[in-house]
Amino acid sequence: MTTSPTVHERAAAQAYIRLVETAQAVLTDPALAPMAGAYLSSSMAEADEALRCAGLTGNEARLLRLVSALRSSNA
Repeated sequence: MTTSPTVHERAAAQAYIRLVETAQAVLTDPALAPMAGAYLSSSMAEADEALRCAGLTGNEARLLRLVSALRSSNA
């Protein structure tokens, strides 16, 4: 049985995706990589807060299922 994500779960999955995409962009650019911490700090804080609000802190399996479902629906 599949359940729809809550608003908070969807927001957490979206924040996680933004964090991953930002990290990829920063870490693959040699000019930006030395400043990765500065570039990623707000994305990490946003993702942490979204995970807390959704009750997903420590529940990586659920988060990754939500991310996978979100990415599949946007493909």
